[in-house]
Amino acid sequence: MRRHHPENERIKRRYLTFLREAKRLSESSVDHAAASIAAFEASTGYRDLRRFHIEQAQRFKRVLAEQLNPATGKPLAKATIHARLMALKAFAVWLADQPNYRSRIRYSDAEYFNPTGNDGRIARTVRETPVPTLEQIRHVLNGIPTATDIERRDRALIAFTILTGARDNAIASLSLKHVDLVGRMVFQDAREVRTKRAKTITTYFFPVGADVEAIVTDWIRWLRSERLFGDNDPLFPATLVEQNEDRCFEAIGLSRRHWKNASPIRRVFRDAFERASLPYFNPHSFRKTLVRLGERVCRTPEEFKAWSQNLGHEEVLTTFTSYGAVTPHRQAELIRGAGASCGDSNDELVRRIAEAVRAHRQ
Repeated sequence: MRRHHPENERIKRRYLTFLREAKRLSESSVDHAAASIAAFEASTGYRDLRRFHIEQAQRFKRVLAEQLNPATGKPLAKATIHARLMALKAFAVWLADQPNYRSRIRYSDAEYFNPTGNDGRIARTVRETPVPTLEQIRHVLNGIPTATDIERRDRALIAFTILTGARDNAIASLSLKHVDLVGRMVFQDAREVRTKRAKTITTYFFPVGADVEAIVTDWIRWLRSERLFGDNDPLFPATLVEQNEDRCFEAIGLSRRHWKNASPIRRVFRDAFERASLPYFNPHSFRKTLVRLGERVCRTPEEFKAWSQNLGHEEVLTTFTSYGAVTPHRQAELIRGAGASCGDSNDELVRRIAEAVRAHRQ
């Protein structure tokens, strides 16, 4: 049975190179596009893409609607189907401009990969996700023992995440030189730190408590004074694993290597929350905790802009739309409180909104 088509492989290679080099997509995004195209090819029996017909797109949508998630045994999520169809739509648009394809594929053909209007709205719906409170995070920190070097590292890792709001992949690549304890800041240098979209970010410690900051400060001073770590050594060293007397591998301490990716950090978080008898919150959820804190403590648009910038957001609207969704409970509090204060503070509210709009336009 045919598993590929030679001409398809050639044009796919060109398209994936286009995504990687011209569109500058990440490897994970390129891999997603490749997987979506491969699934479409399989649904057509690996026919030549130059023989594309809109009925193939219609049939593929039916295939996705009937497909089950192998992990859960349930139908594919609307968001998953939407992402695959949009990847194929983009591919069809690109094909329509390529030699030997433009005479066979029209730009309008790509529209047949659109999901129904209802499915599209469901897929794009932003749903509330659980966010840890500062009290829960403190409970986790207090429950982590500090008898071993690895336990000390894990405790400092979680404290550092809420203190700075840095992304887990950036944290995995940070060195000691990137943290300035005197200035109480972290310089996420994109030349050395794996930041999102290779942005260089200057982050000052968020006001989450002197106890949290002390955990991080003590950890860095311990690394420098007791372990004699230098500027280029990792802020959070990878675990050193060696064979014991029984020829079994076990963790024996800390190495001087950076973590290669963020997977070990997520395991640390999972184990810590499980030990504290709390549901698992991933490192990224701490950023949402900080946004909610900022919404409460920031008194002016300028202060919230600084708070947003501290998270690495170039636009404050990113903080509002992607991280700043109001929880239903908080929504109820605000609506109930609005009626009591509307008579006295309307002028002030209008003034602040006008300032925020002007700042955004500038």
